Amino acid sequence: MTSERLRLRVADVIRETGDAHSIVFDIPAGLTYQPGQFLTLRLPHADGPVARCYSLSSAPGVDEQLKVTVKRVKDGRGSNWVCDTVLVGHEIDVLAPSGTFTPKSLDADLLLLAGGSGITPVMSIIKSALARGTGRMLLVYANRDEQSVIFHADLRALVAAHPDRLIVLHWLETVQGLPSLKPLQELVRPWAHAEAFICGPAPFMDCAAEALKSLGILRDRIHVERFTSLAGDPWTEVEVAAPVAGERTVDLVVELDGDTHELDWPESSKLLDLLLGKGLDAPYSCREGACSACGVILVEGEVVMENNSVLEKEDLDEGWRLACQSRPVSDVVKVRYS
Repeated sequence: MTSERLRLRVADVIRETGDAHSIVFDIPAGLTYQPGQFLTLRLPHADGPVARCYSLSSAPGVDEQLKVTVKRVKDGRGSNWVCDTVLVGHEIDVLAPSGTFTPKSLDADLLLLAGGSGITPVMSIIKSALARGTGRMLLVYANRDEQSVIFHADLRALVAAHPDRLIVLHWLETVQGLPSLKPLQELVRPWAHAEAFICGPAPFMDCAAEALKSLGILRDRIHVERFTSLAGDPWTEVEVAAPVAGERTVDLVVELDGDTHELDWPESSKLLDLLLGKGLDAPYSCREGACSACGVILVEGEVVMENNSVLEKEDLDEGWRLACQSRPVSDVVKVRYS
C-alpha cells in the first residue's frame, strides 16, 4: 500500500447493468496491487472535488488493465457523475491501490458472500485465485433480481471453465426474499473451514457475518469490507503543526516496511499526520476513518480514535487502530504495520 498520487487515463467504459458501469484504466508502468483492493478517485463536483473509494474488479496478473466497477447510488455525488459522465480519454486523479480485503493465500479455500456491487472486490479475488491459486471457492451472491446481477456472464463463464473449483449460488430478492440468518447458515455450513470475505450493503453484511460467527468461524478468518462516503479531500497536503510549547509528547515506536522508527509523538497530533510529516511512506487513503487503509496493530500502549466507521469490536479487540484518527494516551505507544 502507498499514498502515491496518480493520474489515470480512461481506456474503456463498460455498462454492466442498468445502474452499474465499469471504468477501465491504462495501468502505469510499475504499478502493482493485490486482489480485493480499491482505488480512491478524485471526482469533480459543483461544490468542489469529492473523493470516493471504489473496489477494483480487475485481477493482478490476469487483467492487463485496471478496472473499477461503480453502481449508481440515489443522490450519489460520485457514483452518478461516474455513470453519467466518464468517457474514454478522460483523465482521473486517483490514489494508488490500497486496502486489506485480500486473501492471505490464493491456495486456500475461500467463502465469498457478496451483495449487489459488493461483487466488485470479490470478482478480483475469484479471478486471481482461479488463475494463480489451487483452492476451491463458494460464492453466495445476493441481488434484487436477475437484471441486477453484475458480471452475470463472466461468472457463468468462470464456473464453466472451473467447475471443480468455483460454485456460484445466486440469491434473488424477487424469488427468495431478503437474505436471512438461517438459510445463509445452511448454505455456508459446509464451508465453515474456509477464509471468508463479505462485501455489500450493510444489512446484508451484518446478516452474513452473524451467520458465519454462529457457525463458529473465528473472527480472524472473517473479512468485511465497509466504505462510507468521504467528506474531505485526501489530496490536500498534510501539514503537521509544530508541537505546542509545553505540550506532552509520548515515546512512539513504529514498525513500517521492515524498519523500526522511534519518534516523539505530540499528544495533539494524529499518528498518520506525524508519520507523513516525518517523511515516512505510511499507507492511507481517505484520512477520515472510513476505509481502513491506514490500519495498524497496537502492540503496546493506548490511543484514542476521533472517528471509526469501519473497525468492529472484534477488530479493536485484536489490536487494530486507524492511524489517521489516533492520538496518544499512554506515555509509550508501539504500533506495527502488517
